[in-house]
Amino acid sequence: MSEIGAHYPSGAHHVPASAGTVKWLSGDVYSIKLTSEQSHGSLSFVHAVIPPGNGPIAHIHKENDEAFYLTEGELEFLDGEKTFVASAGDFVFVPRGVRHRFKNLTSTDAKMVFLFTPGGQEEFALKFGDDPLPGHSPELWTPERFTPEMLELAEQLGNLNVPE
Repeated sequence: MSEIGAHYPSGAHHVPASAGTVKWLSGDVYSIKLTSEQSHGSLSFVHAVIPPGNGPIAHIHKENDEAFYLTEGELEFLDGEKTFVASAGDFVFVPRGVRHRFKNLTSTDAKMVFLFTPGGQEEFALKFGDDPLPGHSPELWTPERFTPEMLELAEQLGNLNVPE
């Protein structure tokens, strides 16, 4: 059978560099490029800018693996009880059930892409993240920022906040 004239199904999801839903979450800027819904549950994909001093609190995803690829800067990662520094070009994989966080300890923005598999964690950012305000920077979230509704969704998504 010849491949010439064959019909191949389409279904690629193309997101131009300037596109995606942008939310401010925990002091960081997240551009959500692919949601769980768009990938039929298989993954979520996000581009992130982490300003100096920012990053999420230590947490565990009970039902999702998370992978990070740094494109600019450096981030300190918590891996269980130990920390390490990842730099531009480094890849970090965090299996489900591992306590982790990242934090920018430098004086310049860090940038990375990260994904969850299966997808779904982006639901929290989409529902509770702040819409960007032109001319402003995102503010680091304090524990008081987390409402019972936020904590309920985090629990539904299989997340545990685990203080350092």
